[in-house]
Amino acid sequence: MGDIDDALERAEREVFTREPPKGLQARVNFLVGKLKTTKAVAEALGVTQRSVERYRTGERKNPPKDIADRISNEVRARWQPQVRKRRRKQAATSIGITVETRARFGYTAPIGTTDDGRMRRLTVHLPPAYAQRLFDARDQGASDQQMRDIIAEGFKEVYFQDNGNRAMGISDVAINDIDYLDLDF
Repeated sequence: MGDIDDALERAEREVFTREPPKGLQARVNFLVGKLKTTKAVAEALGVTQRSVERYRTGERKNPPKDIADRISNEVRARWQPQVRKRRRKQAATSIGITVETRARFGYTAPIGTTDDGRMRRLTVHLPPAYAQRLFDARDQGASDQQMRDIIAEGFKEVYFQDNGNRAMGISDVAINDIDYLDLDF
């Protein structure tokens, strides 16, 4: 996973209307309910089927930290899919997506102006079309760089060129050296 994919995942988790199960047994039972068999859960978690059965019955209560983290991540990835879908649709059709980042932006500019990339802290609201492109790219398995390019294009249009009102000579905006990146939709 890259910076953009992680940020999308965090943003989706913020739209939950209820908290996912907290206890180990409840989490494992939830996964068994979604994946249908303990064997499928074991494969998803990278543990044995017998371990899943022990977690499920309460025979084992304290898995190693890395397995507990995998269980938590698998539960969150499958929690409230309809809520996530509805929020993504809303972002892609009407509200857009807000990107907050501290990163180095580079761009190509006309001769006589500076095109020196520098660290900037920006919070920019991108239109719904960029949200849709970002979701589509993620669903199609796009690389982190491809998703960065979509966000960079949105920054070029909305922030650097102010929707066609200034800096029309700037082209090829690139996001490099991301310090942090958060998305909200």
